[in-house]
Order: sequence, then structure tokens, then C-alpha cells
Amino acid sequence: MTDTLGLRLALAFLCVALAAVALLAGLAAIFASADVSSLAGQQRTELASSISVAAGAAWDRNNSWASADLTPILDLAQRTGVDIQITDASGHTVESSPGFAGATGPEVSAPVSARGQHVGAVRLRFTGAGLGGADSTLRTALLRAIAGAAGLAALLALLTGLGVARRITRPIARLIAVTRSMAGGDRASRAGDVRGLGELRELAAAFDQMADTLDREDKIRRDLVAGVAHELRTPIAVLQAGHEALLDGVAEPTPEELSSLRDEVLRLARMVGDLQTLAAADAAALHLERRKCDLADIAAAAADSLARRFEAAGVELDRHLSQVPVLADPRWLHQVVTNLLTNALKFTPAGGRVTIGTRQAGADAVLDVADTGAGIPAADLPRVFDRFWRGQGAGQTSGSGIGLAIAAELSRAHGGELTAASTEGAGTTMTLTLPRA
Repeated sequence: MTDTLGLRLALAFLCVALAAVALLAGLAAIFASADVSSLAGQQRTELASSISVAAGAAWDRNNSWASADLTPILDLAQRTGVDIQITDASGHTVESSPGFAGATGPEVSAPVSARGQHVGAVRLRFTGAGLGGADSTLRTALLRAIAGAAGLAALLALLTGLGVARRITRPIARLIAVTRSMAGGDRASRAGDVRGLGELRELAAAFDQMADTLDREDKIRRDLVAGVAHELRTPIAVLQAGHEALLDGVAEPTPEELSSLRDEVLRLARMVGDLQTLAAADAAALHLERRKCDLADIAAAAADSLARRFEAAGVELDRHLSQVPVLADPRWLHQVVTNLLTNALKFTPAGGRVTIGTRQAGADAVLDVADTGAGIPAADLPRVFDRFWRGQGAGQTSGSGIGLAIAAELSRAHGGELTAASTEGAGTTMTLTLPRA
């Protein structure tokens, strides 16, 4: 396939080159032929004028045509390949070349004057020899030169086209082979550093980047299956054991037993809700009803909704809220702040502190959520917003690992950005930056 593409490209280059060469050759031939014809006509006129002057001088020596010596003129005409006829003032032939009557070439006439009076005329007929054939010979030589140059240009165009086509098709062939390899299941196939045009190098780099993204997404999907299976296993096992105990009569349906089963159902419901929210954010299916609102009010409402959980966990919640107007959907922005506070609470031990604050930073509105927890290892920090990813320190905490991913998706949907900064052993700070209204 690539060989056919290379041949087509080479033929296309050749056709374009041939069209350009043909146009230039045609124009050159036309203008050269016109110039040669003009030059030949000028030379014929000048020769006729010279012979006319010589004939007038011959008449002037004897004041008549009868004793005029016209031999030098006939010799000149013969040497230049011209047949000549000299007539007197009455139009009678005085002298002519032997082949004048049978000559069929171009004819030029010139009057003969002597002593200020018209004494006759000369007629020149040009044959294929001498000056008469010079224009034809020159025209033929020019056309041959143009044809040779055109052929050489066509050959160079073909060689150049083959070289350029090979340079273009080689990386394309590499990309086709890698694509087929990936389609066959080899996810490790990469185009690598291809040699070719800049656009093709960019295409190869984009292909490799796409392949890396697919690998990363595939790993996320595998982690999703493993993570969801792991998270669902515990509540399902508890529900199954509890129901079997009730059905077998081993346990009584006491309020405490039913409450425990209800907690597991609520845990499953929260996980399903998180998955639905993430799917909506990821698919851009969220319909944001943006309006002007105060970021401090939204943060305060989220903090109020979690106040009892902070008290129960023995974690102090400090607020430093300044009014900052933003253009956002309060419902989804409340979800972002809630996720950030919940995540901070989850990793802050009893006796610790979580601080939430809002402020203005130029044209941006900023919300900070800082905790005094264990912090995030530097190696894990770049992945805290990956979906279904949980760091090494999250193994003993509940959750599906998608809270921060949801917050990041919703932040981007509002045209903002969510970033994390952490020092292991000293706590973590999540910063939400939004355009200020």
C-alpha cells in the first residue's frame, strides 16, 4: 500500500513538473521563434539594402545598366544563398541568378537609386542555404535545446519526486505497521523517533502520546474493576452474612442489627452515587446552571454540613472566609468543597486541624483546604487526582478513591483548576482556583 502511495506521489510530482516544464518550454519556443523570425527578417532587409546600394554604384559608374558590372553582386548573392533579380526603372530584367525563376523561398525587394533618381530595383529570393536557412537552423537548434532541457527537468522531477515520496511514505509505513500491531493486541508498540517531515514527526509523537494515554486509561479501568470489586466485597459480604444469620435464626432482627445492615446499604449507595457523578463529569453531561454567587457562602455551607463529623472525629475546623464573587453552579461547587473537606477529615487524626479559607488573587478566586494530617509522599502527589487511585497511606481508610477525581473534574467544568501541595508528615493543602466574577 505504501509502495503504491509512493508511486502515486512520485507520478504527481512528475505530472506537475511536466506541466510546468511544458508551459515554460512552449512559451520559450514561441518567443524564441518570434525573435529568430524578426532577426532573420531584419537581416534579409539589410542584405537587400546592401545589394541595392551595390547595384546603384554599378549603374553610376557607366550611367546605364548596359555596361554595368553586376558580377560581384551575383557572386555575393550566391555566397549568401540568395537568388537575385535586378530590373531597370521600366521593370525589365537587367540581370538575374540562374535559379531565381525556380526559387520559392521568402522574397524581399529594394529600390535602386543613383544620383538621386530611381534607376531600378532588386528582388531577393532566399533559398534553404546560407542566410535563407539560417533562421530555420537556429530555430531548430533552439527547439532541440528546449526539448533537452525539458527532458532533463522531467528526469530531475522524477528523481526528486521519488526521493520526497520515499521520505513521506517511510514514516507513514511505520505508523501503519505500529497501528496494525496495536490493533493485534500489542499495546507496547510505539512509532518512536521517526525520520521525516516535521508534520509526520509530530503525528508519530501524537500517536505515541495517544498510545500512552490508552495504556494509562486501560490501567485505570483495570484498577477501577479491582478497586470497585474490593470496595463492594466488604459491604456485600456483611449484608450477605447478616441476612443469612437472620434467615437462619442465628441472629434476631434487633434495631442494632438492622442499623448495621442499613449502614452497609448506605455505603453502597454512596459508592454508586460517586460513580454516577464521576461518569457525568467525565462525559461532560453535567449541565451547569451558573450564576453569580459568593465562594465564601458556599464554603461555609459545606463546612456547616460536615461540622458534626468533624466534632465526632475530634478534628478542629477553622474558617477564614472572605467574600469572593464567582460565576458558578452552587450545587456542584458545594460538592467540590464537600469532597475536599471530607478528604482532609479522612486523613487528619484526632486532635488535628483542618483550615478552610477563601481569598482573592488578582482576577481569580481561591479556596484553600489545609490539614495537619500525615501528608502525601512526593511520589504519590502527581496522582492524587487520578480516578480510583489510592495511595499507600489510604489502605486503612474507607472510600472508593474517586472523591478528588470528582472535585478535579468539576473544577475543570467551571473553568478552574484544583492543585495539591503536601509535605510528608506536615499535612496537605488543596487549592481551588476559579475565575472571579
